[in-house]
Amino acid sequence: MKILHTSIECYPIAKVGGLADVVGSLPKYQNSIEVEASVILPFYDNAYTKQQQFKDLYTGSILMNDVEYPYTIRELISVNIGFPLYLVYIEGLLDRANVYGYEDDVKQYIAFQLVVLDWNIHTTEVPDVIHCHDYHTGLIPFLLQHATPYESIATIPTVLTIHNAQYQGWMSYDYLKYLPSFNHDVIGLLDWDHQINPLAAAIKCADRVTTVSPSYMKELQRNANGLESLLSHEQAKCVGILNGIDKETWNPNTDPMMVKNYTVRTVTSGRKENKKWLCNHFNLDVEKPLFGFIGRLVGEKGAELLPEIIESAIEKLAINILILGSGNTDTEQRLEGLKERYKGSYNAHIGYDEKLSHILYSGVDFLLMPSRVEPCGLNQMYALRYGLIPIVRRIGGLKDTIIDIGDDGFGICHDQVSVYDVVHSIERGLTLYTNQKEFKRIQQYIMSLDYSWEKSAQQYLNEYESLTQTHTNG
Repeated sequence: MKILHTSIECYPIAKVGGLADVVGSLPKYQNSIEVEASVILPFYDNAYTKQQQFKDLYTGSILMNDVEYPYTIRELISVNIGFPLYLVYIEGLLDRANVYGYEDDVKQYIAFQLVVLDWNIHTTEVPDVIHCHDYHTGLIPFLLQHATPYESIATIPTVLTIHNAQYQGWMSYDYLKYLPSFNHDVIGLLDWDHQINPLAAAIKCADRVTTVSPSYMKELQRNANGLESLLSHEQAKCVGILNGIDKETWNPNTDPMMVKNYTVRTVTSGRKENKKWLCNHFNLDVEKPLFGFIGRLVGEKGAELLPEIIESAIEKLAINILILGSGNTDTEQRLEGLKERYKGSYNAHIGYDEKLSHILYSGVDFLLMPSRVEPCGLNQMYALRYGLIPIVRRIGGLKDTIIDIGDDGFGICHDQVSVYDVVHSIERGLTLYTNQKEFKRIQQYIMSLDYSWEKSAQQYLNEYESLTQTHTNG
């Protein structure tokens, strides 16, 4: 069975968030269970692609607003990342350095989707299923079924995975001029709240809709940034499948980015060396428990509360706090401003640093995740793999993966996104830390938990097979 994943992020080529990690690992695990999974994404002129070699597979052109855009499909050939990777190159349009942040982002996404479909008209390797990730590829199910140029491949089933429903790709009807001809009797499939909504269109048109955790699927019927009624209406074709992590990339025994590697048996000594490096590097007291935050400094993550959490916690507790992330400018400035005031107990690295994040996972004692929205969350799974105890809000995938120590579990959970709840959870963490025997037992236990992709990859395969059988019988 051939599966083509379509996305605008994929690790290690282009990563901004968890979308890249999922698209960069799920196909690898699918290829181990009788699936031929590949990925197609835009070409990025970045540090990674500059170091790689590519083979030009196909050249063609698309038409947008009566302008012809030549394109090239390039295949990565210099390194084996576990699956075939195809990149769409269009000079001046799909050849940028960054994933997001351009005035013509919408035009780029449309061009990418049109190329994906155009290539599949001409290739002999037509996929059995096209798997679309988030709104950036959300027009594909609609165009596949209703746009005139793609009638020859219109029967290919499509799967949409919603990684974050807060972002939907809204655009005005002016952008219709970039789309190929279709029967305007079905224009309502593109519409939601009087504008084109690619995520809503995909929910309506895809044969299957998945989210990245079972709890997030349930939550979306109550809170989906305006799409609640649509998801409730389409619930018969919706299923929540928990994300996994790549246990080869995220392996404390072999991770080349860590200061010192370790196993379940050597977790205490290994983590101590990584913590010592962090405390020396950031001027923190290695004898105190170290609480860390890794991620985007945005409202979804509860990040604007971090400055107050830091102030409240450090004023009353003998702890260290370390922040790694970037995002909201005001939050960044407030976090920077606390460095001098709490020197020796608090520090922050504002920015993205993959290597440093791995050292934090291997050296921090507790991970803070006070999320308002967390469709799945990968950070808590990375943390478990490395023996790092998560402190999380019960929401989305955090609720599906972390059980509170008060319920015979292995993490610390709270229900509200508030300074009080987080600081109280930090206090619970401090109490656990003082009981070193129990603290070490939990560290060893969580390293044995399996949140890899094997189970989830099989669940996706089951959905693919169901769709292909339905289309064949139909």
